[in-house]
Amino acid sequence: MNYKKIAQETLEIEAQTLLSAAKNMNDVFDKAVEIILSCQGKLIITGVGKSGLIGAKMAATFASTGTPSFFLHPTEALHGDLGMISPNDVVIAISYSGESEELSSILPHIKRFGTPLIGMTRNRNSTLGQHSDLVIDVVVEKEACPLDIAPTSSTTLTLALGDALAVCLMKARDFKKSDFASFHPGGALGKQLFVKVSNLMQTKNLPIVKKDTKVKDAILSISEGRLGTVLVTDEEDKLIALVSDGDIRRALLTENFSLDDEVLQYATLNPSTCQDENMLASEALVLIEEKKIQLLVITDKNKKIKGVLHIHTLIEKGIS
Repeated sequence: MNYKKIAQETLEIEAQTLLSAAKNMNDVFDKAVEIILSCQGKLIITGVGKSGLIGAKMAATFASTGTPSFFLHPTEALHGDLGMISPNDVVIAISYSGESEELSSILPHIKRFGTPLIGMTRNRNSTLGQHSDLVIDVVVEKEACPLDIAPTSSTTLTLALGDALAVCLMKARDFKKSDFASFHPGGALGKQLFVKVSNLMQTKNLPIVKKDTKVKDAILSISEGRLGTVLVTDEEDKLIALVSDGDIRRALLTENFSLDDEVLQYATLNPSTCQDENMLASEALVLIEEKKIQLLVITDKNKKIKGVLHIHTLIEKGIS
């Protein structure tokens, strides 16, 4: 059996479903965005089965992108959780057939509260369609399932429509990276969007030597500093150069080399620096990679050293 071909056909069917939906998008989507934008409470997503799983993901996406949202299971709603819904909220109810028994049972109660209801279904004349103030069509030519039964194309489309709503709301609210970071302080996303250079840079026991320091003393500072590099400053304590252990090794191969030479003779002058300790650590990593360096020195505007950030620190902390 050619599983690769089956997989390709599945993806093609679902991709075509999304393309068709994009071409047939109408003003109903604009109205749905406007209803959610005007919401004074929370956006509540509800549905059962596969629709419920999609709804839970949608609620998580909305909540993390600036739209207060949570998922409400219809069965739990029937047993007391309807109290979570208020007239100031907006409800999105998901059912491909529009006739899910558990969902249909709570629709009259939602309408009784006067809460705006947006339905996501293939059938506008279904129970869900008739109770909804607005219906977002979830229409597919066929499921990717070879029996045309298991929700596949329809769940993909529903999820994508939820993402589209979330993106529209983000743009309408001018949702920025800084806003996103406040909702994702932990994990890989938080590290990329929240952790700053100041959170990771080393500020104490820095290996700093004067420009007239002898090579043999600089080698000791390199060993003690454990950064593979010493920072060279002038008489005003301004950074003027860096000397790495690699620089020293290369110097050993030159004629007339002496451990009593001044270290500045073998230094990298005018090294790359950063004056913004509030720069995101992920952006600092990009700078380090672009400059092809291992150590980024953070200075003030007068080139006085404030700290250093090593590429190994960024990697260890999971910054990417």
